[in-house]
This record gives sequence, C-alpha cells and structure tokens, in this order.
Amino acid sequence: MKHTHTHTHLINMRPIQMFGHSRPVSQIRYNRDGDIIVSVSADESASIWYSNSGERIGTFNGHNGSINSVDISSNSKFCCTGSGDSTIKIWKLENGQELQTIEYLPYIECVEFSPVDNKYLLVITAGVFKTHGCIDVYAFDNETGKIGEIVFKIERNPEVDSFMEFKRASWSFDSKYIIIGCKDGQILKYDVEARKIVHQEQLHKLIINDIQFSPDRTYFITASKDRFSKMVDVMTMKTLKQYESTGPLNSACICPLKDFVIIGGGQEARDVTTTGSKEGNFESRFFHKIFETEIGRISGHFGPINGLAVSPQGNNFASASEDGYIRLHHFEKNYFDFKFDVEKTQAALAS
Repeated sequence: MKHTHTHTHLINMRPIQMFGHSRPVSQIRYNRDGDIIVSVSADESASIWYSNSGERIGTFNGHNGSINSVDISSNSKFCCTGSGDSTIKIWKLENGQELQTIEYLPYIECVEFSPVDNKYLLVITAGVFKTHGCIDVYAFDNETGKIGEIVFKIERNPEVDSFMEFKRASWSFDSKYIIIGCKDGQILKYDVEARKIVHQEQLHKLIINDIQFSPDRTYFITASKDRFSKMVDVMTMKTLKQYESTGPLNSACICPLKDFVIIGGGQEARDVTTTGSKEGNFESRFFHKIFETEIGRISGHFGPINGLAVSPQGNNFASASEDGYIRLHHFEKNYFDFKFDVEKTQAALAS
C-alpha cells in the first residue's frame, strides 16, 4: 500500500556540474569500485571522470556518430561503446587506447558485459532499412580485452512481432537470464542456458528506455515513455512496485544501502525550446522503493534526463541530460538518516 505523506528532504543536495560534451549525453556508467564514471554523447566522444571530484580524466575519440551506449568491465580495465556509426569499440580504460572495432550494418542501441567475469558481451543492433534488429552475444576475455566469436543470437520473428524491436537489455544474477526491453513496451526474459525466450509480456504501453538491476541482480527497474517505472522480480517476472511520473521516463536506477529508487526523463527534446525546466519535468525524482511514495526531487537540468546511475557503494549518483551536462550529487547525512515513521518504529522495536 502506498504511503500517503510526501517528503522533500533530498532537494538541497549540492551538485558538481560536469561539462565535457558539446551535445546531448546519452548514457553514464560507474565502474565496479565506484570511483570512475564514463559518459557517452551525441558528440561522438566518451569522457572519463573521477566520481569523488567530478574532474575529467580524459576523452576517447574515434567514433563517427552519436555514441548510444557504454559499459565498463568488472575489473575496470576496459570499456565498450556502441554507436550510431554502426560500430562497437573496446577501449583500454587507463589510457584511452582503442583495442578493437567491430563493424555492423545497422546502428548500435545497447552494449553490456555479463556481470562478474565478463564472459560475454551483448550488443543490440537496431532494425533499419531491410534489417531486423537482434542481439548478438559475443565471447569476451576481460584480461586481454579481446572480443571473440558470436556465441549466440537473440532474434525476433518479424512476421509475428512486426512492431517488437529491442531497445535495452541487461543480465540477471549469474548471467542466467537476459532481460530485454522493447520499443513497443514488451519485456522479454531470455534463458541463456536453454537459448530461448521463456517469458514475454506487455509490461508498458510505450517504449522501454532503460533497464537497471538491483545490486544482487534478482530484480530490476524499468523506465518507459508511458511515464511509469516498474520494479520486476526476475524469477517470477511479477511487477513488485511501480512509480509514476508526470512526463516520459528515460532512465531509472535502484539505490544501494537505502530503500530508494531514482527516476528521470522529461518532455521530448524537440519541445524543450518552448518549455522551462520545471514544466519540462527535467528532474531526478526519488521514490521510496517499498512505499512507492515520492520523497524528493532534484532539479537543475535544462533538458530531458537521458541517463541516471548510482555508485555501487551507494554514496553518490549522477544524471546525464540532453543539455550536455552531467550533474554529480554526493549524498549528505539527511539522505542516510531519512526514514518514514513506520521505519523508525520498526528500527526501535528491532533494537
């Protein structure tokens, strides 16, 4: 049942504003240790930042189109970028050396390493012209940074699923399943061992723009253009909770340490010039994960939020926007101290 009180304790977190891109920022990722952030942009570059200070370490140049997706290997040695120039690239994180490029015909929607050992790398290609988008899953060596052969493909049947194109995908615990979000709002669960889709349903009414997992990868959160974010259990695929915004959502993430989720998005980019930041809903909105109640908002962007990420250690988060800026927030004491009355009572009884 939804908690009825609204709190705004989180609004006053002071941001570090990071400007390193000349065009919209598409996505941001933390490394496993939480000390590095990688951002990618429509300006064809990737930037590397320290998460404690917001200082830019360097820039990776080499793509000839908007970079749509990025991921970092679990050992922080490598990162992978996927671009509108129809290539994926592997970079050495410490010095920006380009190690490998794989060329495609269609453009790249999403890239992600499998968790922990990075045994696999998934790549979503878009459906354009006469090609049908698919997911290629490559072998990957996280010691050498070498992409190997395609291990398996996940393809849709265009005769049956004419409107279902893959947009985002992410790995569950133990790389057992791949959860896929589609442009028509469907969600798919792919069993890696069985090599087949074992669950398919219409989770959202419109495109699913983001999927991010909990730290243990047993449940995940979505963000959709239909204004809803949903938390879903991997094993049962049941919707556990949902969070409603007043505008389209582009990203959502689950906070470690605290029972909070953060969602963000905003009015379509083409309408931004006629809309103020408040009316455009360009805010990071915090909800209590259990009670589904909004507890605060952080504003500051002047365009839709395209990406949200929280550090694995749970001590800061970053938002990336159509305005070309990244805003880095370090959580303050009131964030960690915040509790609903019922939570305070439970804590008192437990002690």
